[in-house]
Amino acid sequence: MRGLTDQLRVQVVSKKGLISGAFIYLFANIFNAAIPFLILPVLTRYLAPSEYGQVAMFQTLIAALSAFVGLNAMSAATRKFYDDIEDDELRKFIGACLQILFVSAFLVFCVLYVLGPFLAPSLGISPFWILMAVLVAAGNFLMQLRLGQWQVRKKPLHFGALQVSMSLMNAVISLYLVVVLAMGPEGRMSGQLVAPLFIGLVGLVLLHRDGLISLEFNKFYIKEALAYGVPLIPHVGGMFLLMAVDRFFVNKYLGLEAAGIYMVAVQLAMAMGICFDAFNKAYVPWLFERLKENDSTQKSLIVKGTYCYFILALCMAFLAFLLGPYAVVFLAGERYSEAGSVLGLLAIGQAFQGMYLMVTNYIFFSKRTGWLSLVTTLSGFFNIAIMLLIIPFLGLYGAASAFAISMCVRFFITWFVAHKSHPMPWMNIFFPKSKC
Repeated sequence: MRGLTDQLRVQVVSKKGLISGAFIYLFANIFNAAIPFLILPVLTRYLAPSEYGQVAMFQTLIAALSAFVGLNAMSAATRKFYDDIEDDELRKFIGACLQILFVSAFLVFCVLYVLGPFLAPSLGISPFWILMAVLVAAGNFLMQLRLGQWQVRKKPLHFGALQVSMSLMNAVISLYLVVVLAMGPEGRMSGQLVAPLFIGLVGLVLLHRDGLISLEFNKFYIKEALAYGVPLIPHVGGMFLLMAVDRFFVNKYLGLEAAGIYMVAVQLAMAMGICFDAFNKAYVPWLFERLKENDSTQKSLIVKGTYCYFILALCMAFLAFLLGPYAVVFLAGERYSEAGSVLGLLAIGQAFQGMYLMVTNYIFFSKRTGWLSLVTTLSGFFNIAIMLLIIPFLGLYGAASAFAISMCVRFFITWFVAHKSHPMPWMNIFFPKSKC
């Protein structure tokens, strides 16, 4: 009887840990997201839609480069923690990830140094900012590496503090350069350059301070990190094709001004994605620990909670349909009012993104990232095909529709793959006698 009581007490404490951790992550992410929202009304009144379009293309390029700068090795370092290895071995593994970052960033920089003048006209930004995007991607890698090690150790306060610090620095620099010095879009891009670089270096120092870095060359760990991260390149690339490439097509068919308007709608819709990501950051360590126990009762409870999460996500999207047009005018001004017409569709896409996060964790746990890459890449190309067909006719509405449809397709395929990778009693909730 006492053993049962102790077990129940442990379960209650673990649930409280999940809730408190999720709350801290949620608060940090909401505060982190509130900073760009707070400066959005200022930036949209100092930057014309075409100038905001340049900022959008710079951000899109950074997203594209994230697949190649570092080769996703920071994800391998996060997953390595759950292999129960010695601290010294983890230090060597993190050091191997840093070595991958330095080499890959240098090679990408060299390639873009040659190709930059040819890419600049289609991107609408100068070759200089194309090269600076590489440095931003490297800074983001370092920050994510530091954040990942805090996440697995269940230190949400540290996680949130560094994350919010980066956004605050980004906002302050951007506002000063855009409003006070009237530097236009380059002022905003400068903020997006300096903050990730500085915070990334701070993250590197903190990793060293905590004794989590050993730069001793280890061929085995480099191969292991690459074996985990390289198959994710198509996944990250597919994510780019799903969630960022639409700005390229909007710019191509409709111009920089339309890209700027569309980017405002994207940023507002991403408020939902930030909430989903916040919960997932607390949820992953909690979920992985329970998946290791392989208890059928806990699996059923996890599935029931996941279905409730799905319903909540869709309700949030419906709310965005109702309030979106008013929110756009209030936050960004009349010049960007057209963004309100597509905000609801983008919110639906974000809802499916949140639902996707809840099922993709099983693929990461099983280390079958190759399947995830295949699904995401195919979904990305599907998104491009739809955009090519409907953007010329439906404009911004077509881009947003393609995003929503593609995210829906990716979610259901990923759910199927997740069940094959790590079976869960998804149907037992509805058909208790069936065997999943």
